[in-house]
Amino acid sequence: MDEIQTLLEKIRFEAEREDFPIDIPIYEAAGKIPTEPVLYAGNLDSKICFFGRDLGRDEVAQGQPLIGSAGTMVRKGFYQGMYHQAPSSPEDLQYICDRALLTNTVPYKPPGNKAYAIKVKERFRPFIEQLLVIHWQGTQIVTLGTEAFKWFTPYGSKDEIEGFWKRSDRYEAQLEVTLKAIDFEGTQHQRQVSLLPLPHPSPLNKRYYAKFPQMLQQRINEFEF
Repeated sequence: MDEIQTLLEKIRFEAEREDFPIDIPIYEAAGKIPTEPVLYAGNLDSKICFFGRDLGRDEVAQGQPLIGSAGTMVRKGFYQGMYHQAPSSPEDLQYICDRALLTNTVPYKPPGNKAYAIKVKERFRPFIEQLLVIHWQGTQIVTLGTEAFKWFTPYGSKDEIEGFWKRSDRYEAQLEVTLKAIDFEGTQHQRQVSLLPLPHPSPLNKRYYAKFPQMLQQRINEFEF
């Protein structure tokens, strides 16, 4: 955990080094420090990772990713897939943290509901790489939405990533990529993972919102625990 604490401190130092868009009023309303990262929740020894776009209001308030409306849908579906019954309490929704890692492209909340610019994602990419390659022990990453999937573009050829995303079966297929990270000592690490894309479970995503629970269950059936 000392290494994770160092990672969190380095992220905060980077956030304080130069201004970038943060939804400061949301942090202030929650009594949180805007530059304090919400990097992940869950089990670093798990085989599964759910990878989202960025934080929302609820994630800031509760200090963990994927706990707002979209994240709750993921958590409910995960519980349903494991226990074959609906969760009956808020504690049940925390079950996912025993069996999976939850994280995002950037460990901060952007103003409004806008995705972070590529420049911001690239600024924090080395820290997310360290989390996924050095600290997490898993091999399967469920990406939630276009922004989350395309964060992985640097780990494959552009034609491969773009070609996969254009496939009609992209939400049933898997794509293997090799993630790379450099630790704070300058040593390079790598990990081969499988990407299992899903659409983002937002009510605004009218094409897939109603289908998302079933699509998630299909992905859960592919998990290797």
